[in-house]
Amino acid sequence: MSLPEHGQCRVVIERVTPEIDAGRFAIKRIVGDVVTVEADVFADGHDELSVEIDYRPVVATVWQSTRMTPLSNDRWAGRFRVEHLGEYRYTVRAWIDRFRSWRRDLIKRLDAGQDVQVDAQTGAKLIALAEDRASGADREMLADWQQRVLSGANDERRQAATDVGLLQLMDRWSEPSFPTRYERELRITVDRERARFSAWYELFPRSAAKEPGRHGTLKDVTERLPEIAAMEFDVVYLPPIHPIGRVHRKGRNNAVAAATDEVGCPWAIGAMEGGHKSILPELGTFADFENLVSQARSHQLEIALDIAFQCAPDHPYVAEHPEWFRKRPDGTVQYAENPPKKYQDIYPFDFECADWPALWTELKSIFEFWIDRGVRTFRVDNPHTKPFPFWEWCLGDLKRQHPDLIFLAEAFTRPKVMYRLAKLGFTQSYTYFAWRQSARDLTEYCTELTQTAVAEYFQPNFWPNTPDILTAELQTGGRPAFVRRLILAATLSSSYGVYGPPFEHLWSVAREPDSEEYLDSEKFEIQHHDWQRPDSLQTLIAMVNRIRREHPALQTNGGLRFHPVDNERLLCFSKSSVAGDQRVLIVVNLDNEITQAGFVNLPLQEWGLDATRPFAVHDRLTDARYEWRGPRNYVELHPHPWPAHILEVRPGMG
Repeated sequence: MSLPEHGQCRVVIERVTPEIDAGRFAIKRIVGDVVTVEADVFADGHDELSVEIDYRPVVATVWQSTRMTPLSNDRWAGRFRVEHLGEYRYTVRAWIDRFRSWRRDLIKRLDAGQDVQVDAQTGAKLIALAEDRASGADREMLADWQQRVLSGANDERRQAATDVGLLQLMDRWSEPSFPTRYERELRITVDRERARFSAWYELFPRSAAKEPGRHGTLKDVTERLPEIAAMEFDVVYLPPIHPIGRVHRKGRNNAVAAATDEVGCPWAIGAMEGGHKSILPELGTFADFENLVSQARSHQLEIALDIAFQCAPDHPYVAEHPEWFRKRPDGTVQYAENPPKKYQDIYPFDFECADWPALWTELKSIFEFWIDRGVRTFRVDNPHTKPFPFWEWCLGDLKRQHPDLIFLAEAFTRPKVMYRLAKLGFTQSYTYFAWRQSARDLTEYCTELTQTAVAEYFQPNFWPNTPDILTAELQTGGRPAFVRRLILAATLSSSYGVYGPPFEHLWSVAREPDSEEYLDSEKFEIQHHDWQRPDSLQTLIAMVNRIRREHPALQTNGGLRFHPVDNERLLCFSKSSVAGDQRVLIVVNLDNEITQAGFVNLPLQEWGLDATRPFAVHDRLTDARYEWRGPRNYVELHPHPWPAHILEVRPGMG
């Protein structure tokens, strides 16, 4: 057996966190975030160690370093800030610190009254080695310390062993002795703030016309922007805006055959007018689209486009590249199926075809086409039905060129698949929130998303409804259900969205019993929305979004904690800001019909509140103010008009 290559490296580095799948994938952070790294670091014997985090943006060649400090039981921790978009690398480095070991032992020998002449020579030599590497004033100070240790009295030597300034000089200029470097360089994807904190509003452009009976346009959407901005959303998400296939076009309520005047489903992409790089003529022109993007920015909004990698039978790709599609035994192209459902108006791509490199390249170019037209945010339809390697390559390459891009995965599938897509590069993901309704289910699910390793790479985006999801709760719960689900989505998650007009206007009629499909769904027909309806939730939505913007605690998920309450029909949780200087407490009545009451139990000591003194809670929904005392306090919530409290927690009264 041959000798080890680095036999003089005595330090062991283990259990570095955060680390995803042995470094296979990146953790995710936002520009300005502080990254906390921990590791088990130890060595044989009794020498002191120095441990550092090495980190750099991937575009930089020079590593920066920050020291780690010991916690307990050989566990070390350190922090650094990520200040640029894109990818970072980090790792841990440690070594036997001769100077720290010397100063510790010198103090012990001095305290024991021992002769330290030889020890002084050892320390002076270590300082001299650092002096040789130093420059400027640091070099002069080290030279002075070297002489004081070598020739001075024991009091001066003790001062050298305890002086923080000398220790900092030695940390700066000493050469590490046989350092051990962690075996992996770990990665961070650093996104912009909207990747973590965002409010999405979905609408169908063809239903945006003010007057009934007319096909809406991109210009109509542009006219709607002030109203959407007034509700304080961040992102306006448009379903596909491309030409819609005519072959096997679906009719109203998903009828297999469409009448000649029916508009079809926007996700059946492509016709004689073009495909994924074209705009449905009835919606307008590229000039209209570019104006929409520009006007959205002027309202502090951005446009998100839907990317659905599938084709209508008359999409140009089908004729130009038949090799990209799977054939049935009778020679016809295989349409999409999810038995027993059939989607005759949609052809899926065959990612296993022989010409897959050309297919991959073309699909990535669809993103690039819309990026060139100002789009920076994309909602991706059914990414879990496309190969993982494709997404890793496609999103990775796009993010390297455009690190500000945001990708929302519409992947209602198994948890491990959803998590894998997040690891591969999707910025945010839809979740199971719509179907989590009990206090227990919400607590367990949100704890998994925010308090486990999942939080290092998976950013949830909570939607109470979508064009495909009208839950039984919204069908039967009336206005209280809509208000409650809005407040839960907007406060449990720092990113959320609503399928806009139907949510605002309390749409609740399903196509058929036991169905989550809307009756007369916008997926298959044009609808007219009365934006001035007196029962609209616009005012409430604006209020909730304003509260989110005013409270940093609601702009992140790391500070989410659930609290005991003695009524299972009440849900109680709090959120704290990253700095820990702000806290919001939310209590929600989960009952649509009955007033619910109970006592909530709060961790006042953890919050820095004196349990013997009163403290104030201010409900931002109603402007009501309450004086609470002690950890146990009474709450009573009616279903109407406010089935929830959003409470600012303040020490003392005021």
